[in-house]
Amino acid sequence: MDHGHIQPEYKKRLIHRLKILAGQLRGLEKAVEDQDYCLDILAQSSAVQESLKSFDALMLENHLHTHVANSFRGKEIQKAVEELLRIYKLNRR
Repeated sequence: MDHGHIQPEYKKRLIHRLKILAGQLRGLEKAVEDQDYCLDILAQSSAVQESLKSFDALMLENHLHTHVANSFRGKEIQKAVEELLRIYKLNRR
C-alpha cells in the first residue's frame, strides 16, 4: 500500500484545520497563564478536542479515498480489510 499520500484538496483543508488548532492551543495556554476561570479553560479545551476530532475525520476520509479504495480496486482485499480494522480500532479509543 502506498504510504503518505494526501490528496491536494485534503492537504489544504488539513493544514487550515491545523492552523486553527494551533491558535486554539495558544489561546488555551494563555488562559492557563492568565489563570482564567476554570470552566472557561475547560470550554476552550473541549473546543480543541472537537477540532482534533474534525481533523481526524478529514484525515480518515482522505485515507479511505486513497489507500483503502486503491486496495479494493487493486484486488488487495486482505490489506484493505486490515486497514479498515485498524481504523476501527483507532476510533474506539
